[in-house]
Amino acid sequence: MKIPGPDHPISITPSGKHIRVTAGDVVIADTTRAVTLKEATYPEVFYIPRADANMDAVTRTERVTHCPYKGDANYYSIKTSDKVLDNAIWTYETPFPAMAEIKDHLAFYPDKVKIEILPA
Repeated sequence: MKIPGPDHPISITPSGKHIRVTAGDVVIADTTRAVTLKEATYPEVFYIPRADANMDAVTRTERVTHCPYKGDANYYSIKTSDKVLDNAIWTYETPFPAMAEIKDHLAFYPDKVKIEILPA
């Protein structure tokens, strides 16, 4: 386990934005409670509370990856009316203590879904 610091900063802040995630014509998530995770030089990522996601539209996969700063990530696929978007969502179900704020949140690959910032 690595701790974020000056050489690899990670910040988690409330986004303060209305975020909607869609796959085709299916709304996968809609929230005003997302947090923004900014890690080193990577693009910022919205993490959306699982409670604000349509969990009936997703299926857990066997994929697991490891981040030395956040922990083990689990993945979900999304089934739309015409295709399956494999491993389009990741989540840290038991993140390392420094990343506790992303527990019970989902993140989405922007090349697999549409992530919109809606007017307040």
